[in-house]
Amino acid sequence: MLACTALPSSAQGTADDYNRAYSLREKYSQSHVLYADVEPHWIKDTDSFWYIRNTERGREYALVDARGARRTDLFNHEQLAERLSAMSGKKVEPYRIYINKMRTDRTAENLRFEFDGHRWAYNTKENTLTKEGNVHAPAPQRHWMEVDDEKSGGPVTSPDGRYVAFVRDDNVWVRNSSGGGERQLSIDGTQGNYYSTYIQWSPDSRHVMACRIRPAAKRYVYYVESSPANQLQPVLHKQEYAKPGDELRFKVPCIFEVETGRALIPSTELFANQYDLHSMRWNADSKGLTFEYNERGHKVYRLLEMSATDGSVRTLIEEKEEKYVNYPRIFRHLLADGRRIIWSSERDNYNHLYMYDRATGKPIQQITKGRWYVRGVQHVDEQNGVIYFSANGVNNDEDPYFIHYYRINFDGSGMKELTPEKGMHRCWYSSDHKYMVDVYSTPQQAPVALVRSADTGKTVMPLEKADISALLANGWTAPETFKAKGRDGKTDIWGIIYRPSDFDPQKKYPVVEYIYSGPGDQYVPKTFASYNWWMTSLAELGFIVVQVDGMTTSFRSKEFEEVCYKNLKDAGLPDHMAWIKAAAECYPSMDTTRVGIFGSSAGGQEAMAAVLFHPEFYKAAYSACGCHDNRMDKIWWNELWMGYPVDEAYSRNSNVDNAHLLTRPLMLVVGEMDDNVDPASTMQVADALIKAGKDFELVVLPGVRHTMGENFGEHKRYDFFVRHLMGVEPPSWDKIGKK
Repeated sequence: MLACTALPSSAQGTADDYNRAYSLREKYSQSHVLYADVEPHWIKDTDSFWYIRNTERGREYALVDARGARRTDLFNHEQLAERLSAMSGKKVEPYRIYINKMRTDRTAENLRFEFDGHRWAYNTKENTLTKEGNVHAPAPQRHWMEVDDEKSGGPVTSPDGRYVAFVRDDNVWVRNSSGGGERQLSIDGTQGNYYSTYIQWSPDSRHVMACRIRPAAKRYVYYVESSPANQLQPVLHKQEYAKPGDELRFKVPCIFEVETGRALIPSTELFANQYDLHSMRWNADSKGLTFEYNERGHKVYRLLEMSATDGSVRTLIEEKEEKYVNYPRIFRHLLADGRRIIWSSERDNYNHLYMYDRATGKPIQQITKGRWYVRGVQHVDEQNGVIYFSANGVNNDEDPYFIHYYRINFDGSGMKELTPEKGMHRCWYSSDHKYMVDVYSTPQQAPVALVRSADTGKTVMPLEKADISALLANGWTAPETFKAKGRDGKTDIWGIIYRPSDFDPQKKYPVVEYIYSGPGDQYVPKTFASYNWWMTSLAELGFIVVQVDGMTTSFRSKEFEEVCYKNLKDAGLPDHMAWIKAAAECYPSMDTTRVGIFGSSAGGQEAMAAVLFHPEFYKAAYSACGCHDNRMDKIWWNELWMGYPVDEAYSRNSNVDNAHLLTRPLMLVVGEMDDNVDPASTMQVADALIKAGKDFELVVLPGVRHTMGENFGEHKRYDFFVRHLMGVEPPSWDKIGKK
């Protein structure tokens, strides 16, 4: 058998290899792929859209009439370039026009966009261009770790226009919109138990709802910016950052009757142990409101309804799981008839849609069913009783991660595949959902774009087929998608293989795995890319580079993902090792005695875990910005997958507490300003390694946030694997032409 053939080892990692590796970024640039990157912009309330065509002469802005299956230029490129050049004072080439935030009217004759720091209006028919003002800097955005205190909302006018509700001194007030007549509706608001300013009126204007909030003390992470650009001395930064086990705020939705001042303060029995309370929404009949309750620990999730008559709260839908409810996946749609709810759940091991009876809180029927996974709902057509959704795994004869688009009737009948071609599909629907633009590809097949009927999936008109002839002329070859059995010997595990452009199957190559694994997504590329930033150039140094989606990752089944629970150190690595060994059986050029691994963030944690817990297989690890102890990381990620309250499982999975197990080469990289994973996580694992007397390398990047290492760290990563897997000393950096 081939697997038994003795092959000589490749000898690479020279300065020429480095220079060639860096040059691939340009050689394999997406600019060498024509008629790709289609992203349609549907014009509201029409069957037309515009998009940018990447053609031989450059960027062409095209307008498509889907009903007439006709494409024209959105505007005269020469005329607009001439106008922009004249009015901006900068030379603009007709097919190098880069404009931002463009929107059109229904006729597509009047365009508004941003260019050169200004806002412009252009009439395509009259060829008139008007400067409308400067582009203002966007308002600062709240950091994603910061919890909204709900104190910034302004007065809210009732639907009938008669009243204005507002918060003053932590309480809810109302006044006549004509002036005067102020009345205090709540009397129990305090600084330590205040009312949210995000007030909601009932549709009949008789009631207002506001949540009473008992805040919790906030945790902050501090960063020292050692080398700021605008001053000599370091700068201390402070960021809100809740971690597993921290106390959280408590919310109570309260309803006030405007005319009588009657307050309805509900019992909190059904939402007593809050991780979050959200999505408050009045019923159309004003008789109550719904909200969602996520219990701390994520084993219970409820859709609740509060009565505006007596303040009672009842459960409409409850999800209850032994390990965790995968709440980020939940979809809900309250039908306008007030009697039914569409809801998604993983209760049968796959994510599917259910129809619920609102009166009884019981499911009427399961709408979608099968050993496959609903990925999203794009539209609910209540008039015709149809749901448009996307899913993966329906087709047994292809990669189970490929997403296709479907329609199905409310009763689960008439399921129709709208995008039948094999590949990963992405679709954009017209506002009336009569048409859809479908772009699909695979890692080996360049993108194809076409317009379809959203009712039948029938092709209305071809749009683009990517041309990769220039890419192929530069020596590009596609990566290989490969599947093999996982740890259990029966489950198919899918991954991808990148080889150097001068690959010789008669030689042995060390293997490097790029890892970002675990729950929340799947990570192996499924669409066409001319250049993979993490894998293409590294392979060119003389490695075979792979990536694998093993157990603990998402979108195969609940059971497949739940291997991660209280077990993030698993990271699917037993499946990855089985997959790499199986690949080496097929391809003896893969040297499984020299396997390295690298990753960032969760991948950084996983890369280090690989050499701690599987040193017999993984011989070197590069770990960037890893969350090395889940007690140090963000609350939402870790309490979902590691559980609450914080218990010994956190220690069992900790790279810090297991640092003494290190026996393989390790490089740790961290950005001192990492605002995603607390940089102290890397410093603590470094401290544990030092105390255990372990040798390792530590790279700290001044001023850098969450990162794989940027250019400096990338070069360090290349050198690290050349040195430890090839056994050769990397070339001097001054011999590398492009860094």
